[in-house]
Amino acid sequence: MSKHIVVKFGSGVLTTDASGLKLDAAQFARLAGEIAALVDAGHSVVVISSAAVAAGVAALGLSARPEALPAKQACAAVGQAQLMRTYEEAFARHGLTAAQLLLTHGDIDSLQRRQNAENTLGELRAFPRVVPVINENDSVAVEELRFGDNDRLGAEVAQLCRADLFLILTSSDGLRGDGHRLPVVTELAEARCHVTGETGRHGTGGMASKLDAVEAATAAGIETWILDGRRPGQLAAATSGTDVGTRFPAKL
Repeated sequence: MSKHIVVKFGSGVLTTDASGLKLDAAQFARLAGEIAALVDAGHSVVVISSAAVAAGVAALGLSARPEALPAKQACAAVGQAQLMRTYEEAFARHGLTAAQLLLTHGDIDSLQRRQNAENTLGELRAFPRVVPVINENDSVAVEELRFGDNDRLGAEVAQLCRADLFLILTSSDGLRGDGHRLPVVTELAEARCHVTGETGRHGTGGMASKLDAVEAATAAGIETWILDGRRPGQLAAATSGTDVGTRFPAKL
């Protein structure tokens, strides 16, 4: 059965292991192939993508991610073009077309703008080989730069799309407790005791923000998974219900 799938890629999934400040072309190539396989199987896919700031840092020749918010926004403005070009090239190898949408949380909160975004996504999904790529509009919005690495935005878009699955790809193989991967979590309150405040070196989110996104999505009836973005085959495995990462069943 075909499914509506929203996939969120964190910065650590899309950048090189060595520096975290350069887009990882090999990762984009692999992930584009896995998305193409889902599309070929009849599923629709929407991508929520971080890493615009990292791409801008590299494009501007900076040696480190800046600390000042305006500098981060400048990096995002430059890096967004780099990010989309990388997606376009990776998708084109599989006959897919990337469609860019830049949103803010204000767009979701506003009834009119939310409807406009929903209408646009609905039209794009009428074209099976078009993959919407959504990022927060970091040059004018600051939430993702300060807090969530697009986790919250991903949950909001999953609700907007009435998704069946929300897949969060990160640098962890799922939620871990006592040193072991937790394959299924039904009680988020209990799961939060396993969370630390750590984030990736070049991301702004962390497991706490991902669990916030999980809570919002599952409460809206959307099954959500946290998956290892560096391990091949995770998208297909989660879509088919295989034991990978951590699965959070929908509440409705």
